[in-house]
Amino acid sequence: MYQLKRAIIRSGLEALYFSGAHRLMEPFVGGVGAILVLHHVRPARSDGFQPNRLLEITPTFLEAVIARLKAKDVDFVTLDEVRRRLQEQDFRRRFVTFTFDDGYRDNKEWAYPILKRHGIPFAIYVPTSFPDRLGELWWAALEAVVARNASIALTMNGRDCRIESGTRGEKFAAFELLYRWLRGMPSDHDMLDAVRDLTTRYGVDVGAICDELCMSWEELSEIAADPLVTIGAHTVNHVMLAKACDTVARSELRMGRAVLEAALGRTPHHLAYPYGDATAAGPREFAIAAELGFRTAVTTRPGVLFPEHGTTLTALPRISINGEFQRERYIDVLLSGAGTALWNGLRRLRVA
Repeated sequence: MYQLKRAIIRSGLEALYFSGAHRLMEPFVGGVGAILVLHHVRPARSDGFQPNRLLEITPTFLEAVIARLKAKDVDFVTLDEVRRRLQEQDFRRRFVTFTFDDGYRDNKEWAYPILKRHGIPFAIYVPTSFPDRLGELWWAALEAVVARNASIALTMNGRDCRIESGTRGEKFAAFELLYRWLRGMPSDHDMLDAVRDLTTRYGVDVGAICDELCMSWEELSEIAADPLVTIGAHTVNHVMLAKACDTVARSELRMGRAVLEAALGRTPHHLAYPYGDATAAGPREFAIAAELGFRTAVTTRPGVLFPEHGTTLTALPRISINGEFQRERYIDVLLSGAGTALWNGLRRLRVA
Protein backbone atom coordinates (compact mmCIF):
# COMPACT_ATOMS: atom_id res chain seq x y z
CA MET A 1 0.00 0.00 0.00
CA TYR A 2 2.79 2.44 0.89
CA GLN A 3 4.68 1.64 -2.31
CA LEU A 4 1.48 2.26 -4.31
CA LYS A 5 0.84 5.57 -2.54
CA ARG A 6 4.42 6.67 -3.23
CA ALA A 7 4.05 5.78 -6.91
CA ILE A 8 0.78 7.73 -7.17
CA ILE A 9 2.31 10.82 -5.53
CA ARG A 10 5.36 10.66 -7.78
CA SER A 11 3.17 10.28 -10.87
CA GLY A 12 1.14 13.30 -9.78
CA LEU A 13 4.21 15.44 -9.27
CA GLU A 14 5.62 14.40 -12.63
CA ALA A 15 2.33 15.10 -14.41
CA LEU A 16 2.00 18.56 -12.88
CA TYR A 17 5.58 19.44 -13.76
CA PHE A 18 5.85 18.14 -17.30
CA SER A 19 2.39 19.37 -18.30
CA GLY A 20 3.24 22.83 -16.99
CA ALA A 21 0.01 22.78 -14.99
CA HIS A 22 1.83 23.87 -11.84
CA ARG A 23 2.86 27.13 -13.52
CA LEU A 24 -0.69 27.80 -14.69
CA MET A 25 -2.09 27.10 -11.22
CA GLU A 26 0.52 29.01 -9.21
CA PRO A 27 -1.08 32.50 -9.47
CA PHE A 28 -4.23 31.05 -7.92
CA VAL A 29 -2.89 28.50 -5.40
CA GLY A 30 0.72 29.57 -4.75
CA GLY A 31 0.01 31.50 -1.57
CA VAL A 32 2.41 33.96 -0.01
CA GLY A 33 5.09 31.67 1.35
CA ALA A 34 5.85 28.25 2.76
CA ILE A 35 7.25 26.50 5.80
CA LEU A 36 9.40 23.52 4.86
CA VAL A 37 9.69 20.48 7.13
CA LEU A 38 12.73 18.20 7.15
CA HIS A 39 14.03 15.57 9.55
CA HIS A 40 17.39 13.97 8.72
CA VAL A 41 20.05 15.40 6.41
CA ARG A 42 22.84 12.87 5.91
CA PRO A 43 24.67 10.92 3.19
CA ALA A 44 22.59 8.26 1.50
CA ARG A 45 22.66 4.81 3.06
CA SER A 46 23.17 1.70 0.91
CA ASP A 47 20.72 -0.52 2.81
CA GLY A 48 18.07 -2.04 0.57
CA PHE A 49 15.49 -1.83 3.35
CA GLN A 50 14.89 1.76 4.45
CA PRO A 51 11.21 2.18 5.36
CA ASN A 52 11.90 5.51 7.10
CA ARG A 53 13.73 6.90 4.09
CA LEU A 54 11.03 9.52 3.61
CA LEU A 55 12.46 11.23 6.72
CA GLU A 56 15.90 11.88 5.25
CA ILE A 57 17.50 13.74 2.38
CA THR A 58 21.14 14.01 1.34
CA PRO A 59 23.29 17.10 1.86
CA THR A 60 23.58 17.33 -1.92
CA PHE A 61 19.82 17.55 -2.28
CA LEU A 62 19.60 20.18 0.44
CA GLU A 63 22.07 22.27 -1.58
CA ALA A 64 19.91 21.73 -4.66
CA VAL A 65 16.77 22.82 -2.79
CA ILE A 66 18.49 26.00 -1.64
CA ALA A 67 19.72 26.75 -5.17
CA ARG A 68 16.23 26.19 -6.57
CA LEU A 69 14.71 28.54 -4.00
CA LYS A 70 17.34 31.21 -4.58
CA ALA A 71 16.52 31.08 -8.28
CA LYS A 72 12.93 31.89 -7.34
CA ASP A 73 14.17 34.97 -5.44
CA VAL A 74 12.29 34.17 -2.25
CA ASP A 75 13.13 35.59 1.16
CA PHE A 76 14.56 33.10 3.68
CA VAL A 77 13.02 34.10 6.99
CA THR A 78 12.72 33.10 10.64
CA LEU A 79 9.54 31.87 12.27
CA ASP A 80 9.16 35.22 14.02
CA GLU A 81 9.24 36.88 10.61
CA VAL A 82 6.68 34.41 9.28
CA ARG A 83 4.41 35.43 12.13
CA ARG A 84 4.98 39.13 11.53
CA ARG A 85 4.23 38.92 7.83
CA LEU A 86 1.08 36.90 8.39
CA GLN A 87 -0.15 39.18 11.17
CA GLU A 88 0.65 42.41 9.33
CA GLN A 89 -0.37 40.98 5.94
CA ASP A 90 3.01 42.00 4.52
CA PHE A 91 3.23 39.97 1.33
CA ARG A 92 5.35 42.15 -0.90
CA ARG A 93 7.76 39.23 -1.35
CA ARG A 94 7.29 35.47 -1.14
CA PHE A 95 9.08 33.79 1.73
CA VAL A 96 10.29 30.39 2.88
CA THR A 97 11.46 29.09 6.23
CA PHE A 98 13.29 25.84 6.97
CA THR A 99 12.22 23.74 9.95
CA PHE A 100 13.64 20.45 11.26
CA ASP A 101 11.77 18.10 13.59
CA ASP A 102 13.23 16.06 16.47
CA GLY A 103 16.75 17.45 16.96
CA TYR A 104 18.81 14.86 15.11
CA ARG A 105 22.58 15.01 15.32
CA ASP A 106 22.90 15.10 11.55
CA ASN A 107 21.08 18.47 11.56
CA LYS A 108 24.17 19.89 13.26
CA GLU A 109 26.73 17.83 11.36
CA TRP A 110 25.35 18.16 7.82
CA ALA A 111 22.46 20.62 7.51
CA TYR A 112 23.80 23.40 9.74
CA PRO A 113 27.09 24.00 7.85
CA ILE A 114 25.20 24.24 4.56
CA LEU A 115 22.56 26.64 5.88
CA LYS A 116 25.20 28.65 7.75
CA ARG A 117 27.26 29.07 4.60
CA HIS A 118 24.21 30.42 2.78
CA GLY A 119 23.15 32.62 5.72
CA ILE A 120 19.76 30.91 5.92
CA PRO A 121 17.87 30.92 9.25
CA PHE A 122 16.14 27.75 10.37
CA ALA A 123 14.34 26.19 13.32
CA ILE A 124 14.78 22.88 15.13
CA TYR A 125 11.87 21.51 17.17
CA VAL A 126 13.14 19.39 20.07
CA PRO A 127 11.26 16.80 22.17
CA THR A 128 13.16 17.13 25.43
CA SER A 129 13.24 13.41 26.20
CA PHE A 130 15.56 12.96 23.21
CA PRO A 131 18.53 14.99 24.54
CA ASP A 132 17.67 13.63 28.00
CA ARG A 133 18.36 10.19 26.45
CA LEU A 134 14.94 8.93 27.57
CA GLY A 135 13.33 9.20 24.16
CA GLU A 136 11.91 6.19 22.37
CA LEU A 137 12.28 6.59 18.61
CA TRP A 138 9.91 3.71 18.05
CA TRP A 139 9.80 4.08 14.24
CA ALA A 140 13.58 3.61 14.07
CA ALA A 141 13.39 0.73 16.56
CA LEU A 142 10.70 -0.93 14.46
CA GLU A 143 12.90 -0.61 11.38
CA ALA A 144 15.73 -2.33 13.27
CA VAL A 145 13.49 -5.19 14.42
CA VAL A 146 12.24 -5.89 10.90
CA ALA A 147 15.67 -5.42 9.29
CA ARG A 148 17.36 -7.99 11.55
CA ASN A 149 14.79 -10.78 11.47
CA ALA A 150 13.37 -13.16 8.86
CA SER A 151 10.11 -13.45 10.75
CA ILE A 152 8.46 -11.66 13.65
CA ALA A 153 6.20 -13.28 16.23
CA LEU A 154 3.88 -11.14 18.32
CA THR A 155 0.38 -10.78 19.66
CA MET A 156 -1.76 -8.45 17.54
CA ASN A 157 -5.30 -7.57 18.51
CA GLY A 158 -5.43 -10.50 20.94
CA ARG A 159 -4.16 -13.06 18.44
CA ASP A 160 -0.74 -14.70 18.18
CA CYS A 161 0.76 -13.86 14.78
CA ARG A 162 3.89 -14.58 12.81
CA ILE A 163 4.85 -12.08 10.10
CA GLU A 164 7.34 -13.15 7.45
CA SER A 165 10.12 -10.62 6.84
CA GLY A 166 12.84 -12.55 5.05
CA THR A 167 12.87 -10.86 1.66
CA ARG A 168 13.08 -7.15 0.93
CA GLY A 169 9.47 -7.10 -0.20
CA GLU A 170 8.33 -8.96 2.90
CA LYS A 171 10.23 -6.53 5.11
CA PHE A 172 8.51 -3.49 3.60
CA ALA A 173 5.12 -5.19 3.91
CA ALA A 174 5.84 -6.22 7.52
CA PHE A 175 6.98 -2.73 8.47
CA GLU A 176 3.92 -1.11 6.93
CA LEU A 177 1.57 -3.58 8.66
CA LEU A 178 3.21 -3.06 12.05
CA TYR A 179 3.51 0.70 11.63
CA ARG A 180 -0.18 1.08 10.83
CA TRP A 181 -1.13 -1.21 13.70
CA LEU A 182 0.95 0.80 16.16
CA ARG A 183 -0.23 4.21 14.93
CA GLY A 184 -3.81 3.01 15.19
CA MET A 185 -3.57 2.21 18.90
CA PRO A 186 -5.70 4.31 21.23
CA SER A 187 -2.79 5.86 23.14
CA ASP A 188 0.96 6.36 23.15
CA HIS A 189 1.12 4.19 26.26
CA ASP A 190 -0.37 1.22 24.40
CA MET A 191 1.82 1.81 21.37
CA LEU A 192 5.06 2.07 23.33
CA ASP A 193 4.22 -1.02 25.39
CA ALA A 194 3.86 -2.98 22.14
CA VAL A 195 7.13 -1.58 20.77
CA ARG A 196 8.96 -2.38 24.02
CA ASP A 197 7.73 -5.94 23.83
CA LEU A 198 9.08 -6.24 20.28
CA THR A 199 12.43 -4.63 20.98
CA THR A 200 12.98 -6.69 24.13
CA ARG A 201 12.07 -9.90 22.33
CA TYR A 202 14.36 -9.18 19.40
CA GLY A 203 17.26 -7.51 21.20
CA VAL A 204 17.00 -3.96 19.87
CA ASP A 205 18.42 -1.31 22.22
CA VAL A 206 16.03 1.65 22.00
CA GLY A 207 18.24 3.81 24.22
CA ALA A 208 21.23 3.28 21.95
CA ILE A 209 19.17 4.45 18.96
CA CYS A 210 18.30 7.70 20.74
CA ASP A 211 21.90 8.21 21.81
CA GLU A 212 23.19 7.63 18.29
CA LEU A 213 20.69 9.73 16.36
CA CYS A 214 19.82 12.70 18.59
CA MET A 215 21.80 15.71 19.72
CA SER A 216 22.83 15.99 23.33
CA TRP A 217 22.06 19.08 25.39
CA GLU A 218 25.66 20.21 24.85
CA GLU A 219 25.29 19.94 21.08
CA LEU A 220 21.95 21.73 21.16
CA SER A 221 23.42 24.50 23.27
CA GLU A 222 26.24 24.99 20.77
CA ILE A 223 23.96 25.28 17.77
CA ALA A 224 21.36 27.35 19.63
CA ALA A 225 23.98 30.05 20.23
CA ASP A 226 23.88 30.96 16.54
CA PRO A 227 21.36 33.76 15.79
CA LEU A 228 20.37 31.87 12.64
CA VAL A 229 18.96 29.05 14.77
CA THR A 230 15.57 29.03 16.48
CA ILE A 231 14.90 26.21 18.95
CA GLY A 232 11.24 25.32 19.12
CA ALA A 233 9.19 23.09 21.39
CA HIS A 234 8.07 19.59 20.36
CA THR A 235 6.61 18.26 23.66
CA VAL A 236 8.58 16.16 26.14
CA ASN A 237 7.91 12.64 24.89
CA HIS A 238 7.00 13.16 21.23
CA VAL A 239 3.41 12.14 21.93
CA MET A 240 0.38 12.07 19.65
CA LEU A 241 -1.36 14.90 21.46
CA ALA A 242 -4.79 14.24 19.99
CA LYS A 243 -4.80 10.82 21.70
CA ALA A 244 -3.81 12.27 25.08
CA CYS A 245 -6.26 13.56 27.66
CA ASP A 246 -6.46 17.31 28.18
CA THR A 247 -4.24 17.21 31.28
CA VAL A 248 -1.47 15.22 29.56
CA ALA A 249 -1.61 17.33 26.40
CA ARG A 250 -1.23 20.56 28.37
CA SER A 251 1.52 19.07 30.54
CA GLU A 252 3.50 17.90 27.49
CA LEU A 253 3.37 21.37 25.96
CA ARG A 254 4.12 23.25 29.17
CA MET A 255 6.91 20.94 30.32
CA GLY A 256 8.48 20.69 26.88
CA ARG A 257 8.78 24.47 26.82
CA ALA A 258 9.96 24.73 30.43
CA VAL A 259 12.70 22.12 30.04
CA LEU A 260 14.05 23.80 26.92
CA GLU A 261 14.06 27.14 28.71
CA ALA A 262 15.92 25.69 31.69
CA ALA A 263 18.46 23.84 29.55
CA LEU A 264 19.16 26.50 26.92
CA GLY A 265 18.41 29.72 28.79
CA ARG A 266 15.72 31.01 26.45
CA THR A 267 11.99 30.49 26.15
CA PRO A 268 10.85 28.69 22.99
CA HIS A 269 8.01 30.63 21.39
CA HIS A 270 7.30 28.25 18.52
CA LEU A 271 5.87 24.74 18.53
CA ALA A 272 5.61 21.74 16.23
CA TYR A 273 3.03 19.07 16.98
CA PRO A 274 4.64 15.60 16.96
CA TYR A 275 3.60 13.65 13.85
CA GLY A 276 1.50 16.69 13.02
CA ASP A 277 -1.15 15.09 10.83
CA ALA A 278 -4.89 15.25 11.46
CA THR A 279 -4.78 12.14 13.68
CA ALA A 280 -2.15 13.71 15.95
CA ALA A 281 -3.22 17.36 16.26
CA GLY A 282 -6.54 19.09 15.73
CA PRO A 283 -8.69 21.97 16.96
CA ARG A 284 -8.22 21.15 20.67
CA GLU A 285 -4.43 21.15 20.33
CA PHE A 286 -4.49 24.34 18.23
CA ALA A 287 -6.52 26.05 20.95
CA ILE A 288 -4.25 24.85 23.77
CA ALA A 289 -1.13 26.06 21.94
CA ALA A 290 -2.71 29.49 21.48
CA GLU A 291 -3.82 29.58 25.11
CA LEU A 292 -0.29 28.75 26.26
CA GLY A 293 1.07 31.66 24.26
CA PHE A 294 2.99 30.01 21.44
CA ARG A 295 3.54 32.51 18.67
CA THR A 296 3.23 29.86 15.97
CA ALA A 297 2.57 26.14 15.90
CA VAL A 298 3.08 23.97 12.85
CA THR A 299 1.49 20.77 11.64
CA THR A 300 2.55 18.36 8.91
CA ARG A 301 -0.68 18.95 7.04
CA PRO A 302 0.53 19.72 3.53
CA GLY A 303 0.09 23.22 2.20
CA VAL A 304 1.57 26.61 1.42
CA LEU A 305 0.69 29.70 3.44
CA PHE A 306 -2.14 32.05 2.50
CA PRO A 307 -3.10 35.43 3.98
CA GLU A 308 -5.88 33.68 5.91
CA HIS A 309 -3.29 31.82 7.98
CA GLY A 310 -2.75 35.05 9.88
CA THR A 311 -5.83 34.08 11.89
CA THR A 312 -4.71 30.45 12.49
CA LEU A 313 -1.13 30.88 13.66
CA THR A 314 -1.22 27.72 15.79
CA ALA A 315 -2.43 25.56 12.88
CA LEU A 316 0.07 26.26 10.13
CA PRO A 317 0.71 23.78 7.29
CA ARG A 318 4.12 22.79 6.01
CA ILE A 319 5.66 21.42 2.82
CA SER A 320 7.55 18.17 3.39
CA ILE A 321 10.95 17.83 1.75
CA ASN A 322 10.59 14.07 1.48
CA GLY A 323 13.45 11.65 1.01
CA GLU A 324 11.38 9.53 -1.36
CA PHE A 325 11.04 12.43 -3.80
CA GLN A 326 14.51 13.92 -4.17
CA ARG A 327 14.04 15.60 -7.54
CA GLU A 328 14.65 19.31 -7.99
CA ARG A 329 11.63 19.69 -10.25
CA TYR A 330 9.38 18.53 -7.44
CA ILE A 331 10.38 21.62 -5.46
CA ASP A 332 8.90 23.76 -8.23
CA VAL A 333 5.63 21.83 -8.06
CA LEU A 334 5.41 21.89 -4.27
CA LEU A 335 6.23 25.60 -3.94
CA SER A 336 3.73 26.44 -6.67
CA GLY A 337 1.02 25.18 -4.34
CA ALA A 338 -0.43 23.02 -7.14
CA GLY A 339 0.22 19.63 -5.58
CA THR A 340 -1.03 20.52 -2.13
CA ALA A 341 -4.02 22.41 -3.55
CA LEU A 342 -5.20 19.23 -5.25
CA TRP A 343 -4.45 17.22 -2.11
CA ASN A 344 -6.52 19.66 -0.04
CA GLY A 345 -9.41 19.81 -2.47
CA LEU A 346 -8.50 23.44 -3.30
CA ARG A 347 -9.18 24.48 0.29
CA ARG A 348 -6.80 27.13 1.59
CA LEU A 349 -7.33 26.37 5.28
CA ARG A 350 -7.56 22.90 6.84
CA VAL A 351 -7.87 23.39 10.58
CA ALA A 352 -10.69 21.00 11.50
